[in-house]
Amino acid sequence: MNVYFYTLGCKVNQYETQAMGEKLKEAGYNICTQAKEADIYIVNSCTVTAVSDQKTRQAVRRLKRNNPNSVVVLTGCMPQAYPQQSIDLFSADIVLGNRNNDKLLQLLDDYLENHQRIISIVEHNNGDKFDKLNISSFDERTRAFIKIQDGCDRFCSYCIIPTSRGRSRSKPLEDLRVEFEQLAEHGYKEVVLVGINLSCYGRDIGLSICDAVELACSFNAFERVRLGSLEPDHITDEVIERLSKLNKLCPSFHISLQSGCNATLKRMNRHYTTEEYYDLCLKLRSKFDDTTITTDIMVGFPLESDDDFEESMQFANKIGFEKIHVFPYSVRSGTKAATITPQIEKSVKEERCKKMIETGEEIREKFFESLVGKTIEMLCETHIDGFVYGYTKNYTPIKAVYANDLHGQFRSVKITGFDDEHCIGDFV
Repeated sequence: MNVYFYTLGCKVNQYETQAMGEKLKEAGYNICTQAKEADIYIVNSCTVTAVSDQKTRQAVRRLKRNNPNSVVVLTGCMPQAYPQQSIDLFSADIVLGNRNNDKLLQLLDDYLENHQRIISIVEHNNGDKFDKLNISSFDERTRAFIKIQDGCDRFCSYCIIPTSRGRSRSKPLEDLRVEFEQLAEHGYKEVVLVGINLSCYGRDIGLSICDAVELACSFNAFERVRLGSLEPDHITDEVIERLSKLNKLCPSFHISLQSGCNATLKRMNRHYTTEEYYDLCLKLRSKFDDTTITTDIMVGFPLESDDDFEESMQFANKIGFEKIHVFPYSVRSGTKAATITPQIEKSVKEERCKKMIETGEEIREKFFESLVGKTIEMLCETHIDGFVYGYTKNYTPIKAVYANDLHGQFRSVKITGFDDEHCIGDFV
């Protein structure tokens, strides 16, 4: 039978989709890339925002409507955080949470035999162990994402993740080593370590994020090791010092800010100040050559005043982020922030989003402009309409004219210009 995955959300969800897909292939299922060819649809949901939930509901209903005889499975974070809303989505034949998506194969077999709707949502508990899912490849991609950490203990006032993902837990190094070996055998030259609160890796098993990075860097097959999103207050001087000794570690750090205003950070229950964040950026830029620092900034958090917002924009300019992901605050029932009044009007959030995005684009344009005339090495990934696309070690997006696909190859490019999304260059 043909299975089609529809995945929303973060790199952790993408990893889990890959892991579930490999299990299904081992059992004889065929993973297809076209929805119209599928007999089974698996929607791996995200629930970070209300928009994410809306996209999940729309996908489940659309897939069932387009193919009424199909089997639709809803899994991921939405059933875990909001079980009743997910159960009420009757277009889904099987509903399970991310806590037990390792049972997907068994539940599919049960449904295909009995054709009775299945609800299987198991709550997260303190003391849960890291799941046993793993991967040996990452489809046809140039880089492989590896989940090494799950869950979060932070309880930021706006975030439903501790409910949808449980408490922080880490993948043991011996399991990581096996996974790295499999990916190395498949020829991957770049691996990206990801997690829900990645910088917390190892705290539950007496290790540090440095231990996982050092292990990845020890594999000769990997020429680049990259880190996913990090929380600023876990990146200590000791961590920076250890990581700075690893030549394979890419000097690109996505460090979640959320707000450049201390009053807003306090209401968010973030565990750092803007002053501490600024000092961290200075340390990273002093320890790593050609460092890029990117971030997430939320606008329209409850009680955020015009002055608070302006302070946040000024701080973004002060840091000079190479890229900013801007998004409006979204009410998540079950979080403390959902009870704060007054909430910010939608029109105000939209206007602040627009302004912050413009700020980010101005900073990014200056960064791109600073690279013109330089020669940089890129890892080639895709070939579209006569252009080869790829990324530098510090995750600068590059496109260059070339007739042939250079997928998986390292090539030097002289930067000649840029557009809104990429630096543009010629192969040297």
